[in-house]
Amino acid sequence: MTPDVACLGRPFLDLVLTGLPHLPDPGSELSGDDLHVSAGGIANVAVGLSRLGLRTALLSPRGCDFLGREVARMLTVEGVEWIGPEQPRGAVTIALPIDGERTMLTFDPGNEAPGAAALASLHPRAVVGDHPWLTAPGARRYVGAGYEDAVAANGDVASVIGVGDTVIVNEVEAAILTGEADPGQACRALATAVPTAVVTLGGRGVVACERAELHACAAPAFAAVDTLGAGDLFIAAYIWADLCGLAMPERLQWAVLYASLSVRVATTVAGAARLQELLDEGAARGLTTPERGRSRLCPPEEGEKDGSRQAV
Repeated sequence: MTPDVACLGRPFLDLVLTGLPHLPDPGSELSGDDLHVSAGGIANVAVGLSRLGLRTALLSPRGCDFLGREVARMLTVEGVEWIGPEQPRGAVTIALPIDGERTMLTFDPGNEAPGAAALASLHPRAVVGDHPWLTAPGARRYVGAGYEDAVAANGDVASVIGVGDTVIVNEVEAAILTGEADPGQACRALATAVPTAVVTLGGRGVVACERAELHACAAPAFAAVDTLGAGDLFIAAYIWADLCGLAMPERLQWAVLYASLSVRVATTVAGAARLQELLDEGAARGLTTPERGRSRLCPPEEGEKDGSRQAV
């Protein structure tokens, strides 16, 4: 398979315990109302891309334990090809959504960068995820920075952006990287080092700067059950809209809508809409629908791809 998008980074097995009124005090125990198991981390981006019709590969070491095998099964069901050497252990995150926010506990055995030759051999049209200095010839490069990466950068924005064409971070990460508390100013500062900068604002929407022009988009209001991974799905939909040739305002509208739809249910994978659902939701809101055939990467109509994908 020649992928439209190659994802770089660590996939996690997410365990999401819902229904907690608050975090337990030390030495106490609380019971939730349900436990949800899904793929997480960069797998969220990969699943979103695949459900939006883009051929997707994930490059990362593959855990041989139960955690890794279960994530591999979920990615296979979603049509995502996981490529990488085996390692003894997988990664896991325990997420506790409370009052529309979430607390996370994580074990990560580490994520070795894939070889440049392995990535180049896939000939992807786009690359997204970790390892900002790793790309493929001719591919668009989308990079981000987690909280720890932003802190470790110590103001060295170039170390985070690498060879990216677009950087996508949340407002906390943007403030750490640039020293600018205002998201718009932080976005402008990032855009001096990369052609396009995007700063997500959670339930308030997003701001972006491209060719010195600042754009903003509010998020539609949905009751939040679980916000975990909404930012990952924003990235997936932004890439989809970008590869379909949409202008920045339309890219942001579709990406914010896709992320907002996901918070209505527990787990990112359960909330990741399929293409037709997103198109229907967008049409109901008067969004500009990508023209079929404008780009080879604009996904086909439902049913045109071989086989059908099942929900995890």
